[in-house]
Amino acid sequence: MATSAEANLGSQESSLGSMRIVVERNPPESKLSKLNIKCWPKWACPPGKYNLKFDAEETCYLLKGKVRAYPRGSPEFVEFGAGDLVTIPKGLSCTWDVSVSVDKYYKFESPQ
Repeated sequence: MATSAEANLGSQESSLGSMRIVVERNPPESKLSKLNIKCWPKWACPPGKYNLKFDAEETCYLLKGKVRAYPRGSPEFVEFGAGDLVTIPKGLSCTWDVSVSVDKYYKFESPQ
């Protein structure tokens, strides 16, 4: 089992069946360039609590902010913030507890 320090260095996941948020901490610039993140739309929000439902898988890269995401029906949370690349699965309902204003690039998976 990873210690909290180790979890902060690697990736963090929250499992609720197949509904898991995956966090990649400080991905290399080469990966961000390959994903063409700077061409993605931007979204921002102030501190607060937001109930969200993801109708498509979202990948986002946080430029600033700090979030604790609580998947509905689970006492667990996943924390992510500035410098993190986050993948949120399609169909997940969760509450975002934003403690520091968020500014992020995001992209939804294309319908197939």
